[in-house]
Amino acid sequence: MEKRWWKESVVYQIYPRSFCDSNGDGIGDLNGITGKLDYLKELGIDVIWLSPVYKSPNDDNGYDISDYQAIMDEFGTMEDFDRMLATAHEKGIKIMMDLVVNHTSDEHKWFIESRKSTDNPYRDYYIWRPAKEDGSLPNNWGSCFSGPAWEYDKTTDMYFLHLFSKKQPDLNWDNPAVRQDVFDMMNWWLKKGVDGFRMDVISLISKEPGLPDKEPGINGYATFNVSANGPHVHEYLQEMRQKALNNADTITVGECSGVTLEEAKKYARSDEKELNMVFQFEHMDVDSDEKAGKWTTRKMDLRDLKKILTRWQKGLQDIAWNSLYWENHDQPRSVSRFGNDSDEYREISAKMLATCIHMMQGTPYVYQGEELGMTNIYFDKLEDYRDIESINYFEEFTESGLMTPEHMMKCLMLRSRDNARTPMQWDDSKQAGFTDGEPWIKVNQNYKKINAAQQLEDPDSVFHYYQKLIRLRKEKDIIVYGEFEPLYREDEQIFAYTRKQDQEKLLTVCNFSDKNAEVEVPEEFKGAECLITNLGRKEFEGKIVLNPYEAFVLYYKH
Repeated sequence: MEKRWWKESVVYQIYPRSFCDSNGDGIGDLNGITGKLDYLKELGIDVIWLSPVYKSPNDDNGYDISDYQAIMDEFGTMEDFDRMLATAHEKGIKIMMDLVVNHTSDEHKWFIESRKSTDNPYRDYYIWRPAKEDGSLPNNWGSCFSGPAWEYDKTTDMYFLHLFSKKQPDLNWDNPAVRQDVFDMMNWWLKKGVDGFRMDVISLISKEPGLPDKEPGINGYATFNVSANGPHVHEYLQEMRQKALNNADTITVGECSGVTLEEAKKYARSDEKELNMVFQFEHMDVDSDEKAGKWTTRKMDLRDLKKILTRWQKGLQDIAWNSLYWENHDQPRSVSRFGNDSDEYREISAKMLATCIHMMQGTPYVYQGEELGMTNIYFDKLEDYRDIESINYFEEFTESGLMTPEHMMKCLMLRSRDNARTPMQWDDSKQAGFTDGEPWIKVNQNYKKINAAQQLEDPDSVFHYYQKLIRLRKEKDIIVYGEFEPLYREDEQIFAYTRKQDQEKLLTVCNFSDKNAEVEVPEEFKGAECLITNLGRKEFEGKIVLNPYEAFVLYYKH
C-alpha cells in the first residue's frame, strides 16, 4: 500500500463560530483560532479542517456563501486569515478549507445576476425551471431542511432548485463556466497556501438529466439520497483534480451523503484521480428511525454499527481510503450518543470510543471538544436552539401531528446539530473561557467539570488519552496501514478487531456497554505489550472480564 502523508495524519475540525472568541462579541473568530494553535500542537494533530469562514449572510451558519474570496465579517479579515495560516504552518499544522460548491448564497453576485432575466449571462449558473403545465412545482423533490426543493421567483416567473435552504440555490455544474469559476477560486486559495479541501455535499453536484419526479416525493433527505452520485459527478471531480487539486500537494475529503461502498471506491481511488477519501454516513444512521429519520430517541444496536464499520474497513482495503469519525458539526456529541455521559462513565466511555476509532485503518477526524469528552447540551426550550434544521423540523413534525411537542423536544435534545455547536469549554471561568461577551449560543452548564485547562493538568484526562492515541499512530505504521479483521461479530457488547502487517499484530478490544463483558484474548497475543488501556488493566491472558466501557490495545511483534 502506498504511503501518503494524509493517510498518516490526524485531522481536527474547528467550527469557528464556537471555538474561541478573541474580541468579546460572542462569536468565535480567526484570531481566536490563532491563539489556540499551541493547544492543538500539544494535542498532536496534523491538519485543521476549518468549517466555512467565507463571507455569508449566515442563513445556514456559513454554508451559504456570498463571496468565496472574502472572510465573514464576524470572523475577521483576510489579514487575520493569512496570519492564522502562516502561524499554523510554522507549527507544522496544515489547513484544510471547507469548500461549499453544490450551492451558493442567494446573495452571491452570480445569483443576483442570474435572477435578473432569462438571458442574463449568469442565468445558466443555477437550475431554473418553469412550473408544470398544471401550475405545480417543476418536480416533487424535497429540501433537506424540510419543504419542497423549489422556490418561486417572480422576476422571471420561474423556480430555482435548492436542495437545502431557499437561500442556498444549487449551482448548475453542467455549465462549464461554473466549473471553471469554481476551479479558479480553488486555485486562488491554493496559491495562498491552504493545504486542501473538505468538500461539502460534493456527491450532489451532478443532477439527474431532466430532473424527474421521485418516489416517495417530498421528504427531505430521501430526495437527497436519490439525487446523490449523479451521472457526471466523477467526470467533474476528475476535471477538478486536473485543473486545481494537482497544482499543490493537497488533502481532499468529500462529504458524500448517500454514498455506497461501490461509489466510494470511485471517489476515493488509490490512483488519486478524484479525492483522497470520503465521509460516508451509514454509521451515523445506525440509530435512525424509518419514519422520522434521525428524529428519534432510539439507541443503536452495536451489531449494526460493527457490521457497517467492518464493511467499510474491509471494502476499501487496498482500493481506497477511509475517514474515521464519531462526530462533527452536524452530529450530536459521541459520548452522549454511543458512550455514556453520566458522571460515572463519561471519561471511561469517551476514551473507549476514541480507542475504537483511532485503531482502525483510515484518517481519524477529531471534532473540537471531542478530545475533552464534551457532551450534548440537552436544551429543554426551543428558543435556546439556533440550528435551522432543528427549528424547521420541530415546526413541521409538531404541526403535522407526527410528533407531540414533548417527544420532539426529547428528539432534539438527543439529535440536534446544536449539541456539537455549543462553545468550546476552555476553562472554568465565566462562559467557559470562550468569550468575554454573551455567546451566540449557550455554553453547556457542565463546563466547570469539563474543560481544557483542567484536563491539561490531569495526566489521566480524556485530552491526554487522545494525545497518546495520536502519538501511537505516529510511532506505529501498523496502526495506519495494517489489515483489519473483525472479531466477535455477533456480540452485543464487545467491539474487537485485529490489525496485521508483516510480522506485527494489534488487538483492539472495546466494551460498548455499562455491564461487564467476558472476552477471550487470542492465544497469539500471549505476552503481548499493552499499548494503551483506559482502566489500567495489567493482565491480558486467556479469559478476562471487561469492566463497563473498558478498552485496551495489545501489540505483538514476531
